[in-house]
Amino acid sequence: MYLVRENLFIGDISDAAEVLQNGGNEITHILSVLSSASISFFSEWRSGLVFPTKEIKKVYACGSAGTSTSDEDSIEGSKSSLSPDKLLYSLEYAGKDLKLVRMAVPIRDMESENLLDYLDVCFNFIEESRKEGSVLVHCFAGVSRSAAIIMANLMKTERLSQEDALESLRQSRETVCPNDGFLDQLKMFEQMGFKVDRASPIYKRFRLKVLGDSYNRGEKIDSSKFGADPGLPAEAPAEVEKSPVRGKNRAPAYRCKKCRRVVALQENVVDHVPGEGETSFTWHKRRSSNLFNKSDEFECSSIFVEPLKWMTGVEEGALEGKLSCVHCDARLGYFNWSGIQCSCGSWITPAFQLHKGRVDISTV
Repeated sequence: MYLVRENLFIGDISDAAEVLQNGGNEITHILSVLSSASISFFSEWRSGLVFPTKEIKKVYACGSAGTSTSDEDSIEGSKSSLSPDKLLYSLEYAGKDLKLVRMAVPIRDMESENLLDYLDVCFNFIEESRKEGSVLVHCFAGVSRSAAIIMANLMKTERLSQEDALESLRQSRETVCPNDGFLDQLKMFEQMGFKVDRASPIYKRFRLKVLGDSYNRGEKIDSSKFGADPGLPAEAPAEVEKSPVRGKNRAPAYRCKKCRRVVALQENVVDHVPGEGETSFTWHKRRSSNLFNKSDEFECSSIFVEPLKWMTGVEEGALEGKLSCVHCDARLGYFNWSGIQCSCGSWITPAFQLHKGRVDISTV
C-alpha cells in the first residue's frame, strides 16, 4: 500500500484483503476496482477469505432495480454509453466489525473497457472519503485500473496533464502502468477540460466507438442508448421548441427535405477530421489520421450523427442498411456498424450517415 496524497493510498487486492480482515488504523474507506463488484471476489481469489458486509445500495446506469437506487444515483441512457442494466457501483459496510465503507466499481483491465463513464462516481467517493478519513484505491495488481482512477483524480484536482499525472503517481509507486486504452481515455479527459463532457465531440466519438465495439462482440444494442428522436415533441430538446424571437440562439435542425420532419439536431452530429478527398479512396488509407486539414478543398457531402431512436433498421440489429424518414419514408442516408468512408476521405466507424442533399438545415 502506497501513499499518493494526504489520505489517498493505492494498492492491490492483498492490501485491501489485509485491511478488510484485520482493519487498519489509517484506512476508513476502500474503492475496489475489480472485474466483479461482489466482495465474494476476494473469496474466489483466496479460498477461506470471508468478510461480513452490510449493503447500503447498488446503483445502475439507468436506474434499474437495486437497493436504494434513486434518480440522483442513476445516469440516463441517452447520456451514457453504459447499458441500461449495467451496475455502476455497489456501496456497503464491510470488513472487521463492519467499520469500513467500501465502494466497488466493476471494471475489467482491458483496453476496450469504458473507463470514462465511471470517473464521476469514483471522484465523488474519493473526495468524501478523504474528508472523513483515508481511502485505499485498489485493483487486482495495483498497476492499471486503480492507477488510472487515481491519475484521473490528480488530473481533475491538480489540473495535471495525463503525462504529468502518470509521472507524479510513479513517484509514489514506480510500477504503475495503465493499459493503453485507459491512457487514451485519460487523454480525452484532459482534452475535455478535466471533466467527462457528454456534449463534447470527443465524448460522442468515444461513445460511438464503445457502441461499435459492443456490436462487434455480438451484443444487442439497446435502443435506450440511442439519442432521443428530435422529431417527437415529447423528446425534442429546448433547442427546437418555439421561442419568442424567431431563430435567435437556436441550434440548427436537420429536416427531411421531402416532408420537413426534424431528423437530427446539431447536438446529434458527430464531427470528424476531414480527409483528403477522392485521393484517399484506397483501401490502405481508410483511417482519419490526416496531418493536414483539407476541408477547404473537399466539402463533406454528408453529416454523421449518433444513432437516434427513429432509425428502425438500426434498432432491429442490422449490420447495415438505409436510413429512411419515419414520416414519409424518403431515403435520407445509410448506416453501417463497420464504417463508411465520407466523401472527404475520412473513415467513420460506426457510421450513421445523412446525405446533405436529402435534408435541409433550419433554425425555425
